[in-house]
Amino acid sequence: MTSAIILSALAMTLIVAVRYLISSGIFAALTHRRFPGRLAGQAKQVRMEIGWSLASAAIYGIPAGVVAWGWQDRGWTKIYTDASAYPWWWMPLSVLAYLLAHDTWFYWTHRLMHRPAWFRAMHAVHHASRPPTAWAAMSFHPWEAISGAIVIPLLVFLIPIHVAMLGLVLTIMTVMGVTNHMGWEMFPRGLVHGPLGNWLITASHHELHHQKYRCNYGLYFRLWDRLCGTDEGLGQFAPAKPRAARPAAGGGEPGRAEG
Repeated sequence: MTSAIILSALAMTLIVAVRYLISSGIFAALTHRRFPGRLAGQAKQVRMEIGWSLASAAIYGIPAGVVAWGWQDRGWTKIYTDASAYPWWWMPLSVLAYLLAHDTWFYWTHRLMHRPAWFRAMHAVHHASRPPTAWAAMSFHPWEAISGAIVIPLLVFLIPIHVAMLGLVLTIMTVMGVTNHMGWEMFPRGLVHGPLGNWLITASHHELHHQKYRCNYGLYFRLWDRLCGTDEGLGQFAPAKPRAARPAAGGGEPGRAEG
């Protein structure tokens, strides 16, 4: 049993790492195509982001491997493959339930990690990306990676979800994680500044978090930011001239962290 769990965890680690390299690589290539030379000026930062992200992939792979083993060999989870097991309308609703639950967990743990002591211990690694790039989506200190890695694996024991819908959740998580850190807005202005953009997070929203530190804590939705008064709206990108990188400080910027 132990060897099966280890093999499953190793397989999932490889899958998470490859998924990261492909998805971030694609969007980094888009950045290079639109703004040639930008990433070359951030080469040292990109190497740091990739290093931390691959370490995070190993951390994400462990609970994912346990879930995969528990689902296939034991039937412990609430992941199902028979589309008729639940009403058809539950499929999209389950995706929304997972995203809302994940977003809620992320918002409150993210705010906690902006308290000075927690920031220095856990979150400063992520904010060392100034400005962030497409490679920064998983650039986390191990403690922060653990806080993120457990969410979806816990939810599959609580909320029924079709395996295809779980794949959709993971795809949304990956794509939004990468595109929110690109340092420029790839989505059309009509979406970002329209009714949908009032509730969904894109790079325009999340970039302000990396600039101001004490706002825009959400992952997918602006719901909790709006409810808690931490929504600062959308940033204004100047794509041709990316925001100058601040000098990295060993302990981050605790003065900007939430007190």
